[in-house]
Amino acid sequence: MNTRSVSCFLAACVCAMAPVHAQNGEIALKANNRITISIGGIPDNEVPQISKVYTISDNGTVNLLHIGEVRAAGLKPSSLQRTIEQTYIAREIYTRPTVTVTTDDNATTARMIYVVGGIKGNGQVPYNSSMTVLKAISAAGGFTPFAKPSKTKLIRNGVTTEINLKDISADPSRDIQLQPEDQIIVPD
Repeated sequence: MNTRSVSCFLAACVCAMAPVHAQNGEIALKANNRITISIGGIPDNEVPQISKVYTISDNGTVNLLHIGEVRAAGLKPSSLQRTIEQTYIAREIYTRPTVTVTTDDNATTARMIYVVGGIKGNGQVPYNSSMTVLKAISAAGGFTPFAKPSKTKLIRNGVTTEINLKDISADPSRDIQLQPEDQIIVPD
């Protein structure tokens, strides 16, 4: 294989892996989430000053040694990792830092799905990464006798989509994966 072929092969591998990374289930961080930041590739005496658990402030930032406030809310953990690394490099503080950001398990379970209308247990359902519309409705107690599941609405980021849960019940592979803060409204 010549150099050009090797370069093309490597580029193809990177492109093939990109969609997998984009669909890895990372959830955007928000204020008051607890995250763990670990750093390597820096002087040993500074590692403990940076590598620790942080709570994202109400204004959406974390305060890090030498660089101060870094926006975290709205970013996925992998994006925050890159932001921190690039900031340390751009400000010429560290030459090759390696940062890892992980979320505290309680941070993701504290996120909610809201299920209202023709549901026995209207209200909040704790979000988890495998949550679907049917699972959320089941967790909320199921439909009332007067529910109209064929006219269910899913509201995500201000966008309303009407879904027919009778069709999804008949073919569970069509069930919709939920995201934190989604709202499900089942008319009755």
